[in-house]
Amino acid sequence: MPSRRRHAPSRSAAVAVLSALVASAALPACSATPLPTEKPAAPAAAAPADTPPTPEVRPTPPAPAAAAPQRPSVTLTAEDRAAFTRWKADMRAEAQARGLSARALAALDAAQLQPRVLELDRSQPEFTQTFWGYLGRAVNDRRVEEGRALMQRHADLLAGLEVRYGVPGRFLVAFWGMETNYGSNFGGFPVVDALATLAWDARRSAFFRNELLAALRIIDGGHIEPQRMVGSWAGAMGHMQFMPTTFAAHATDATGDGRIDIWGSLPDALASAAKYLSDIGWKRDQTWGREVSLPPGFDYSVADGQTRKSLQEWAALGIGRSDGGGPLPVVEGMQATLILPGGARGPAFLVYDNFNAIMTWNRSVLYAVAVGHLADRIAGMPPLATPRPTDDRPLSRDEVMRLQALLNSAGFDAGQPDGLVGSGTRGALRAFQRAAGLPPDGYPTPQVLAALEGWGGARGGQTQGQ
Repeated sequence: MPSRRRHAPSRSAAVAVLSALVASAALPACSATPLPTEKPAAPAAAAPADTPPTPEVRPTPPAPAAAAPQRPSVTLTAEDRAAFTRWKADMRAEAQARGLSARALAALDAAQLQPRVLELDRSQPEFTQTFWGYLGRAVNDRRVEEGRALMQRHADLLAGLEVRYGVPGRFLVAFWGMETNYGSNFGGFPVVDALATLAWDARRSAFFRNELLAALRIIDGGHIEPQRMVGSWAGAMGHMQFMPTTFAAHATDATGDGRIDIWGSLPDALASAAKYLSDIGWKRDQTWGREVSLPPGFDYSVADGQTRKSLQEWAALGIGRSDGGGPLPVVEGMQATLILPGGARGPAFLVYDNFNAIMTWNRSVLYAVAVGHLADRIAGMPPLATPRPTDDRPLSRDEVMRLQALLNSAGFDAGQPDGLVGSGTRGALRAFQRAAGLPPDGYPTPQVLAALEGWGGARGGQTQGQ
């Protein structure tokens, strides 16, 4: 099977992209409970590397949630549909030349254009997401409690997977909760329809053409009936929302029945996720990161998502435990990166190599922090120590465009205003914040927009008074 990634479009392992802060992903405390040590003892249980986890009873797959009921705003003409028919004939010839069977070709023949898929692919959110808004939806009490119950229910399966792949069960359950709310929402779109629609559309045709061929190979291999192959509008599938090429490269048959059913077999789905994380570099002797406290007057320029230092070096800069419990735990030779996903007023995190693995799964800092925090909460750890600001609110796209225009006018190059907060906008914002004497966190807020709006007048007044 060919090897490729998960989650459309391409994603990277680098923590460096705080431009990915604006994510497009979905969604009871014990304050005395410490974070697990950065280097916990190896699991006591031992099993040969090639011993599969004990299979569980294959659960009945949940009824997939239907696609959003809104009427699509994208209108397809008769010419579009004729063009799709011609494209599909060409695609069929290619698939046949690649050796795909009549079973897979029939699934392609039955594919229909999905206007709603095109609408979702082209849509942009009206508002940016704040860290707190995202985290509140992703890590809520109901999801935490359900995750804890599922940890207990599937304890044997999860323990076997940790022995084999080195990924603790709390992380697998956290990914499961983030991706499909524990299997309650697979997406509801026919995967072949969605991928054929996106492969036909010119915007990202090459990427989705490859995914479509991988999906047809899954059908060809007898892993799933075409009518059960449902997923997101972008073709992500099953309990853990694998893209077809990720399925091809990393999915595994945990039950030994000759099929990999990431829709109906929880052992297959969780084992595939554990294998994927192991394949992309998960370190069994580390956690993902921890919330930390920063000293007064801290230099925010090192919280850029790129600067790596040893834990000793971070501790020397005055970084400590977020709960006020003393100095930062230090493990010899362990490296970390400092991130501020909610800006200077939000929590600070030191993140480790496993954070990079989460970012490979989904290149969004918000998503990666939410997975790590949800895993911690499922394990019984407390909520974040940093409180949410009472005036926390997102900027609208129009406000972001105004912020970008103001940055450009003030001589801080944010690029063409488009309403999207990317690396160029964040870099320009940091430069402005440094010039204005503000914490250079690169985080867009109503307050920093107001400071930019007053910047021109303030600078003019200073010039006149000199």
